[in-house]
Amino acid sequence: MPQFAKAQDISVAVVGYGGAFNMGRSHLEQMRDAGMTPKAVVELDPARLEVAKKDFPGIETYATVEEMLKTSSVNLVTIITPHNTHAPLALACLNAGKHVVCEKPFAITTDECDQMIAAAKKHGLTLSTFHNRHWDGCVLKAVELVNAGVIGDVVRIDCHMGGHGKPGDWWRTSKTISGGILYDWGVHLLEYSLQLIRSDITEVCGFAKKGFWKKQSKWGEDTNEDEGFAVVRFANGAWITLIISSIDSNPRRGLLDIVGTKGSLLLDWGGYELTIPGTDTVVTKGKYPDGRGDLYYKNVAEHMVSGVPLIITPEWARRPIHVLDLASQSATTGRSLPTRYA
Repeated sequence: MPQFAKAQDISVAVVGYGGAFNMGRSHLEQMRDAGMTPKAVVELDPARLEVAKKDFPGIETYATVEEMLKTSSVNLVTIITPHNTHAPLALACLNAGKHVVCEKPFAITTDECDQMIAAAKKHGLTLSTFHNRHWDGCVLKAVELVNAGVIGDVVRIDCHMGGHGKPGDWWRTSKTISGGILYDWGVHLLEYSLQLIRSDITEVCGFAKKGFWKKQSKWGEDTNEDEGFAVVRFANGAWITLIISSIDSNPRRGLLDIVGTKGSLLLDWGGYELTIPGTDTVVTKGKYPDGRGDLYYKNVAEHMVSGVPLIITPEWARRPIHVLDLASQSATTGRSLPTRYA
């Protein structure tokens, strides 16, 4: 239900203003561009709080979420912190009556997603995940071609990324903190793919190679897997494979290979390659349309003001997390696992 008369009435905060990628500033700018009002920043590093004050003169600054929740009248909180903190911080904000956006991934486990969704429903609050890449040019083009039937029925999507090299020593390479090697980019590639296969997920099988980089990593035994692999089965017979590797000396080209009954589509970094077989196989190469990640916060604002349906619902955001969670469990147990959510 609409809860604000206009977007400007939605006062927003970010939790996390670290220097990496300047994501805190970017989120506040995008929310401001969508009509909302930047109001507060939470950050542990005092130096980064000073940067926030320069970026947004007059903004409230806090060292902890608890302090902000006690003091500020902010309405919407965006959480931009390590993956394993998303759920506890989101729950604290939801239970304090604040609407919440989490950076992706939504959380690490399915149970965490369930707790967050339950809290949002209990308090009648908006909850979403910043899947701005839902509108990347590559997937916009893929959706266009698939919807037009150009490659026929989608049978298989192979998602892949990586190379051979020691991962950096930061929190994203700790399995406890990040969730594992599949979580960072894997959640994007799965979210792309789930837009293209419109069927229920039925089963997930995961594999993992561990230990090659751990002796060179600050995390030791808690270092991410060297390579993660998942197979996702759908009710309509289609499937997805996902591989993220730090030990692949000959990685495949592109991000997604989409195989259909009438042709195939390769999504590479700079453009796409469409192959239609026949007497004379036709290979068409092209550029992507411009991405429209700005639509994310515009949709959130319109949802909170006018009741426009939320595009990235928490249930939608839970789907790739459920896959990643089951893949991790499957790799540990050595068996395929049925899905709880389709």
